[in-house]
Amino acid sequence: MKIGMGLMMLMLGIICSVLNNEVRAVKVGSVVTPGFFNSIISQADSSCKGKSFYSRAAFLSAAKTFPKFGSGTNLAAKREIAAFFAHVTHETGHFCYKDEIGASTKPYCDRSCTKYPCKAGKSYHGRGPIQLTWNCNYGACGKSLGIDLLKHPELASSNPTVSFKTALWYWMKRVHPVMHNGFGATIRAINGGECNGGNPTAVKNRINYYKKYCKKFDVTPGPKLSC
Repeated sequence: MKIGMGLMMLMLGIICSVLNNEVRAVKVGSVVTPGFFNSIISQADSSCKGKSFYSRAAFLSAAKTFPKFGSGTNLAAKREIAAFFAHVTHETGHFCYKDEIGASTKPYCDRSCTKYPCKAGKSYHGRGPIQLTWNCNYGACGKSLGIDLLKHPELASSNPTVSFKTALWYWMKRVHPVMHNGFGATIRAINGGECNGGNPTAVKNRINYYKKYCKKFDVTPGPKLSC
């Protein structure tokens, strides 16, 4: 009887250990280490404006506003963090760009968005790690963050913490909800125009970054990588 009870306790211990490993929440900062962040930004040319703008500290500060980012099991959390940085790497050229290339010629003012009308003389071109674009997104993002981004859209590429907050806001609103559908779904959420043959090179690049970062985090990338 004692032997049976001992075996039962041992089995319960093993089961609990497995379950704890599956559901244990990760700390984003323990995954996005200085070494990981620097491995990305170090690839940007010294002349890049983003190289002296983006920082791990700004990212971690912004991430505190979004506690559900990188949440869930270890596997789910690390895949999400890998996906986020895969897209950021592609969008900014390894943190080289703060603003969209050729931004001065593209104000991105959608006058049909009456809820968040454009301010005179302001441009709503792509800014920040995810390249937040269009006045509707700036307006909604600013409202959520408590910042008037319609009046001051330049904050998205002049204040590093705000910049990361805009990226994480968009991520949590549009991308986080589809993470369970695979990385391909996140590509569609970021830039659906690349999917279905729209820009296969860009899709391939995003996937390669994602697989690379998953490997760094010691997790599998999962299925449905392409869109």
